Amino acid sequence: MDVSIILVSYNTINMTKEALTYLYASEGDVEFEVFIIDNASRDGSADVLREQYPHIHLIENRRNVGFGRANNQALPFINGRYVLLLNTDAFVEPLTLRKTLDYMETHHNAGILGVKLLGRDKELQPSCRYFPTPWNLFLSQSGLSRFFGKVKMIDDATWNPELEADCDWVPGCYYLIRREVIDQVGLFDPRYFLYYEEVDHCFAAKQAGWDVVYFPGTSVIHIGGESAKSDGKLSAGRQLQPLQMESGLLYFRKNHGLACVLLHVFLTTLADVIRLAKDVLKLKDPNGYFLHFRHSLLLWGLFFKTKMGAKPTR
Repeated sequence: MDVSIILVSYNTINMTKEALTYLYASEGDVEFEVFIIDNASRDGSADVLREQYPHIHLIENRRNVGFGRANNQALPFINGRYVLLLNTDAFVEPLTLRKTLDYMETHHNAGILGVKLLGRDKELQPSCRYFPTPWNLFLSQSGLSRFFGKVKMIDDATWNPELEADCDWVPGCYYLIRREVIDQVGLFDPRYFLYYEEVDHCFAAKQAGWDVVYFPGTSVIHIGGESAKSDGKLSAGRQLQPLQMESGLLYFRKNHGLACVLLHVFLTTLADVIRLAKDVLKLKDPNGYFLHFRHSLLLWGLFFKTKMGAKPTR
Protein backbone atom coordinates (compact mmCIF):
# COMPACT_ATOMS: atom_id res chain seq x y z
CA MET A 1 0.00 0.00 0.00
CA ASP A 2 1.44 3.36 -1.04
CA VAL A 3 -0.46 5.75 1.19
CA SER A 4 -3.11 5.76 3.91
CA ILE A 5 -5.30 8.86 3.68
CA ILE A 6 -7.06 10.21 6.78
CA LEU A 7 -9.88 12.76 6.76
CA VAL A 8 -11.67 14.09 9.84
CA SER A 9 -15.32 14.92 9.20
CA TYR A 10 -17.30 17.36 11.31
CA ASN A 11 -20.51 18.84 9.89
CA THR A 12 -19.06 19.13 6.37
CA ILE A 13 -20.77 16.35 4.42
CA ASN A 14 -21.07 18.31 1.15
CA MET A 15 -17.44 19.43 1.35
CA THR A 16 -16.36 15.90 2.28
CA LYS A 17 -18.04 14.45 -0.79
CA GLU A 18 -16.43 17.08 -2.99
CA ALA A 19 -13.01 16.41 -1.46
CA LEU A 20 -13.42 12.68 -2.12
CA THR A 21 -14.42 13.33 -5.74
CA TYR A 22 -11.24 15.32 -6.32
CA LEU A 23 -9.17 12.75 -4.44
CA TYR A 24 -10.31 9.77 -6.50
CA ALA A 25 -9.89 11.75 -9.72
CA SER A 26 -6.29 12.51 -8.73
CA GLU A 27 -5.13 9.02 -7.83
CA GLY A 28 -3.24 8.10 -11.03
CA ASP A 29 -1.48 4.80 -10.33
CA VAL A 30 -1.21 5.34 -6.58
CA GLU A 31 -2.53 2.56 -4.35
CA PHE A 32 -4.26 4.09 -1.37
CA GLU A 33 -6.82 3.47 1.34
CA VAL A 34 -9.11 6.08 2.89
CA PHE A 35 -10.09 6.46 6.54
CA ILE A 36 -12.72 8.94 7.63
CA ILE A 37 -13.21 9.73 11.30
CA ASP A 38 -16.56 11.39 11.90
CA ASN A 39 -16.50 13.55 15.00
CA ALA A 40 -20.18 13.21 15.97
CA SER A 41 -21.40 15.38 13.09
CA ARG A 42 -24.92 16.76 13.36
CA ASP A 43 -25.51 16.89 9.59
CA GLY A 44 -25.89 13.15 8.98
CA SER A 45 -22.33 12.78 7.68
CA ALA A 46 -21.82 9.28 9.05
CA ASP A 47 -25.04 7.94 7.50
CA VAL A 48 -24.21 9.39 4.07
CA LEU A 49 -20.63 8.14 4.16
CA ARG A 50 -21.67 4.67 5.26
CA GLU A 51 -24.27 4.41 2.49
CA GLN A 52 -22.45 6.08 -0.42
CA TYR A 53 -18.84 5.08 0.30
CA PRO A 54 -18.92 1.51 1.64
CA HIS A 55 -15.28 0.95 0.62
CA ILE A 56 -14.03 3.68 2.96
CA HIS A 57 -12.97 2.80 6.50
CA LEU A 58 -15.37 4.83 8.66
CA ILE A 59 -14.78 5.46 12.35
CA GLU A 60 -17.73 7.08 14.13
CA ASN A 61 -17.23 9.03 17.34
CA ARG A 62 -20.08 9.68 19.72
CA ARG A 63 -18.59 13.06 20.63
CA ASN A 64 -16.24 15.54 19.05
CA VAL A 65 -12.81 14.49 20.28
CA GLY A 66 -10.93 17.20 18.38
CA PHE A 67 -8.84 17.17 15.23
CA GLY A 68 -5.59 15.67 16.45
CA ARG A 69 -7.14 12.90 18.52
CA ALA A 70 -9.43 11.94 15.65
CA ASN A 71 -6.53 11.57 13.22
CA ASN A 72 -4.70 9.43 15.77
CA GLN A 73 -7.62 6.98 15.87
CA ALA A 74 -6.78 5.68 12.39
CA LEU A 75 -3.16 4.81 13.20
CA PRO A 76 -3.74 1.23 14.44
CA PHE A 77 -5.34 0.33 11.09
CA ILE A 78 -3.16 2.01 8.46
CA ASN A 79 -1.14 -0.01 5.96
CA GLY A 80 0.54 2.68 3.85
CA ARG A 81 4.23 3.49 3.54
CA TYR A 82 3.08 7.10 3.79
CA VAL A 83 0.22 8.78 5.62
CA LEU A 84 -1.66 11.71 4.13
CA LEU A 85 -3.81 13.96 6.29
CA LEU A 86 -6.36 15.68 4.08
CA ASN A 87 -8.92 18.23 5.20
CA THR A 88 -12.50 17.74 4.11
CA ASP A 89 -12.40 21.25 2.59
CA ALA A 90 -9.21 20.58 0.59
CA PHE A 91 -9.49 19.67 -3.07
CA VAL A 92 -6.45 18.16 -4.79
CA GLU A 93 -5.55 18.83 -8.40
CA PRO A 94 -4.92 15.90 -10.82
CA LEU A 95 -1.86 13.73 -10.09
CA THR A 96 -1.18 15.46 -6.76
CA LEU A 97 -0.74 12.11 -5.00
CA ARG A 98 1.66 10.81 -7.64
CA LYS A 99 3.76 13.98 -7.74
CA THR A 100 4.15 14.28 -3.98
CA LEU A 101 4.90 10.59 -3.48
CA ASP A 102 7.52 10.71 -6.24
CA TYR A 103 9.20 13.61 -4.46
CA MET A 104 9.31 11.74 -1.15
CA GLU A 105 10.69 8.63 -2.86
CA THR A 106 13.69 10.59 -4.18
CA HIS A 107 14.28 12.80 -1.11
CA HIS A 108 14.84 10.34 1.69
CA ASN A 109 15.27 12.87 4.50
CA ALA A 110 11.97 14.59 3.71
CA GLY A 111 9.79 13.54 6.60
CA ILE A 112 6.78 15.82 6.07
CA LEU A 113 5.60 17.53 2.89
CA GLY A 114 3.10 20.28 2.17
CA VAL A 115 2.00 21.81 -1.13
CA LYS A 116 0.86 25.13 -2.57
CA LEU A 117 -2.49 26.11 -1.04
CA LEU A 118 -4.97 28.24 -2.93
CA GLY A 119 -8.41 29.62 -2.12
CA ARG A 120 -11.46 29.12 -4.31
CA ASP A 121 -10.48 32.31 -6.10
CA LYS A 122 -6.96 30.91 -6.64
CA GLU A 123 -5.54 33.43 -4.18
CA LEU A 124 -2.36 32.09 -2.58
CA GLN A 125 -2.63 30.98 1.05
CA PRO A 126 0.26 30.63 3.55
CA SER A 127 1.88 27.30 2.71
CA CYS A 128 5.49 27.44 3.96
CA ARG A 129 5.77 28.78 7.49
CA TYR A 130 8.13 29.54 10.38
CA PHE A 131 7.56 28.50 13.97
CA PRO A 132 5.64 30.94 16.17
CA THR A 133 7.53 32.64 18.98
CA PRO A 134 6.32 35.13 21.60
CA TRP A 135 8.35 37.81 19.79
CA ASN A 136 7.13 37.28 16.22
CA LEU A 137 3.53 36.95 17.42
CA PHE A 138 3.87 40.21 19.35
CA LEU A 139 5.29 42.02 16.33
CA SER A 140 2.45 40.75 14.15
CA GLN A 141 -0.31 41.56 16.65
CA SER A 142 1.03 45.01 17.53
CA GLY A 143 1.73 46.05 13.94
CA LEU A 144 5.40 46.71 14.72
CA SER A 145 6.83 44.04 12.41
CA ARG A 146 7.77 46.62 9.77
CA PHE A 147 10.38 48.02 12.16
CA PHE A 148 12.04 44.61 12.65
CA GLY A 149 12.67 43.41 9.13
CA LYS A 150 15.21 40.75 10.10
CA VAL A 151 12.88 38.85 12.42
CA LYS A 152 11.45 35.62 11.00
CA MET A 153 7.70 36.09 11.02
CA ILE A 154 5.40 33.09 10.80
CA ASP A 155 4.77 34.02 7.17
CA ASP A 156 7.82 35.34 5.33
CA ALA A 157 6.87 38.27 3.09
CA THR A 158 9.71 37.37 0.70
CA TRP A 159 8.66 33.72 0.29
CA ASN A 160 8.56 32.61 -3.35
CA PRO A 161 5.69 30.11 -3.83
CA GLU A 162 7.25 28.78 -7.04
CA LEU A 163 10.42 27.50 -5.34
CA GLU A 164 10.84 24.32 -3.32
CA ALA A 165 11.89 25.15 0.24
CA ASP A 166 12.75 23.69 3.60
CA CYS A 167 10.52 25.32 6.20
CA ASP A 168 9.58 24.97 9.84
CA TRP A 169 6.03 23.70 9.36
CA VAL A 170 3.35 23.23 6.74
CA PRO A 171 -0.44 23.50 7.24
CA GLY A 172 -2.28 20.27 7.90
CA CYS A 173 -4.86 20.46 5.10
CA TYR A 174 -2.54 18.45 2.79
CA TYR A 175 0.05 16.93 5.10
CA LEU A 176 2.05 14.00 3.73
CA ILE A 177 4.11 12.09 6.30
CA ARG A 178 6.68 9.35 5.88
CA ARG A 179 5.65 6.31 7.95
CA GLU A 180 9.05 6.25 9.65
CA VAL A 181 8.38 9.69 11.10
CA ILE A 182 5.20 8.44 12.76
CA ASP A 183 7.00 5.35 14.03
CA GLN A 184 9.66 7.61 15.55
CA VAL A 185 7.79 10.61 16.96
CA GLY A 186 4.12 9.59 16.71
CA LEU A 187 1.41 11.69 15.12
CA PHE A 188 -0.49 14.40 16.99
CA ASP A 189 -0.25 15.24 20.68
CA PRO A 190 -3.79 14.62 22.03
CA ARG A 191 -3.56 17.65 24.31
CA TYR A 192 -4.34 19.89 21.34
CA PHE A 193 -8.07 19.88 20.67
CA LEU A 194 -7.72 22.10 17.60
CA TYR A 195 -4.86 24.21 16.15
CA TYR A 196 -1.08 23.89 16.62
CA GLU A 197 -1.14 20.11 16.07
CA GLU A 198 0.95 20.29 12.90
CA VAL A 199 3.20 23.01 14.34
CA ASP A 200 4.02 20.77 17.29
CA HIS A 201 4.39 17.68 15.09
CA CYS A 202 6.75 19.41 12.66
CA PHE A 203 8.78 20.70 15.62
CA ALA A 204 9.16 17.11 16.91
CA ALA A 205 10.06 15.80 13.44
CA LYS A 206 12.74 18.45 12.92
CA GLN A 207 14.12 17.79 16.40
CA ALA A 208 14.45 14.15 15.33
CA GLY A 209 16.45 15.15 12.24
CA TRP A 210 13.78 15.09 9.52
CA ASP A 211 13.19 17.81 6.91
CA VAL A 212 9.86 19.58 6.49
CA VAL A 213 9.42 20.48 2.84
CA TYR A 214 7.25 22.85 0.84
CA PHE A 215 6.65 21.32 -2.60
CA PRO A 216 5.38 23.78 -5.26
CA GLY A 217 4.90 21.19 -8.01
CA THR A 218 1.16 20.85 -7.36
CA SER A 219 -1.58 22.73 -5.57
CA VAL A 220 -4.64 22.15 -3.41
CA ILE A 221 -7.74 24.33 -3.22
CA HIS A 222 -8.38 24.96 0.47
CA ILE A 223 -11.55 26.64 1.72
CA GLY A 224 -10.68 26.90 5.41
CA GLY A 225 -12.74 27.13 8.58
CA GLU A 226 -15.69 25.01 7.39
CA SER A 227 -15.76 22.71 10.42
CA ALA A 228 -14.87 25.40 12.91
CA LYS A 229 -17.61 27.82 11.88
CA SER A 230 -20.29 25.26 12.83
CA ASP A 231 -19.22 25.65 16.46
CA GLY A 232 -18.83 29.39 16.84
CA LYS A 233 -17.78 32.74 15.46
CA LEU A 234 -14.47 32.68 13.61
CA SER A 235 -11.65 35.20 14.00
CA ALA A 236 -10.29 37.15 11.04
CA GLY A 237 -8.03 34.17 10.35
CA ARG A 238 -11.07 31.85 10.20
CA GLN A 239 -10.22 30.29 13.55
CA LEU A 240 -12.00 29.80 16.88
CA GLN A 241 -10.10 32.24 19.06
CA PRO A 242 -10.32 30.51 22.48
CA LEU A 243 -9.12 27.18 21.07
CA GLN A 244 -6.33 28.89 19.14
CA MET A 245 -5.18 30.72 22.28
CA GLU A 246 -5.26 27.59 24.42
CA SER A 247 -3.26 25.58 21.91
CA GLY A 248 -0.66 28.32 21.72
CA LEU A 249 -0.19 28.20 25.49
CA LEU A 250 0.12 24.40 25.44
CA TYR A 251 2.64 24.54 22.58
CA PHE A 252 4.92 27.09 24.23
CA ARG A 253 4.85 25.32 27.60
CA LYS A 254 5.57 21.89 26.09
CA ASN A 255 8.37 22.92 23.75
CA HIS A 256 9.91 26.01 25.36
CA GLY A 257 9.00 25.97 29.05
CA LEU A 258 7.16 28.14 31.56
CA ALA A 259 9.32 31.23 30.98
CA CYS A 260 8.26 31.24 27.32
CA VAL A 261 4.58 31.01 28.29
CA LEU A 262 4.95 33.94 30.67
CA LEU A 263 6.71 35.98 28.00
CA HIS A 264 3.99 35.12 25.48
CA VAL A 265 1.19 36.22 27.82
CA PHE A 266 3.00 39.44 28.74
CA LEU A 267 3.80 40.39 25.14
CA THR A 268 0.30 39.57 23.91
CA THR A 269 -1.17 41.78 26.63
CA LEU A 270 1.26 44.53 25.65
CA ALA A 271 0.20 44.17 22.01
CA ASP A 272 -3.43 44.64 23.06
CA VAL A 273 -2.46 47.80 24.96
CA ILE A 274 -0.63 49.13 21.88
CA ARG A 275 -3.60 48.39 19.62
CA LEU A 276 -5.94 50.08 22.10
CA ALA A 277 -3.70 53.16 22.20
CA LYS A 278 -3.66 53.32 18.40
CA ASP A 279 -7.45 53.16 18.26
CA VAL A 280 -7.75 55.96 20.81
CA LEU A 281 -5.28 58.17 18.96
CA LYS A 282 -7.09 57.56 15.66
CA LEU A 283 -10.43 58.40 17.34
CA LYS A 284 -11.96 55.09 16.32
CA ASP A 285 -15.35 53.92 17.56
CA PRO A 286 -15.08 53.50 21.37
CA ASN A 287 -17.13 50.30 21.15
CA GLY A 288 -14.09 48.70 19.53
CA TYR A 289 -11.84 49.54 22.49
CA PHE A 290 -13.28 46.71 24.54
CA LEU A 291 -12.29 44.10 21.94
CA HIS A 292 -8.63 44.44 22.93
CA PHE A 293 -9.49 44.30 26.62
CA ARG A 294 -11.60 41.16 26.11
CA HIS A 295 -8.78 39.56 24.10
CA SER A 296 -6.34 39.97 26.98
CA LEU A 297 -8.93 38.89 29.53
CA LEU A 298 -9.58 35.69 27.54
CA LEU A 299 -5.86 34.94 27.33
CA TRP A 300 -5.29 35.43 31.06
CA GLY A 301 -8.32 33.27 31.85
CA LEU A 302 -6.93 30.45 29.71
CA PHE A 303 -3.49 30.94 31.24
CA PHE A 304 -4.92 30.02 34.63
CA LYS A 305 -7.36 27.37 33.36
CA THR A 306 -4.55 25.51 31.62
CA LYS A 307 -2.34 25.70 34.72
CA MET A 308 0.02 28.08 32.90
CA GLY A 309 -0.06 26.03 29.71
CA ALA A 310 0.52 22.67 31.38
CA LYS A 311 -2.92 21.05 30.93
CA PRO A 312 -5.67 21.25 28.31
CA THR A 313 -9.16 22.33 29.32
CA ARG A 314 -10.87 19.53 27.32
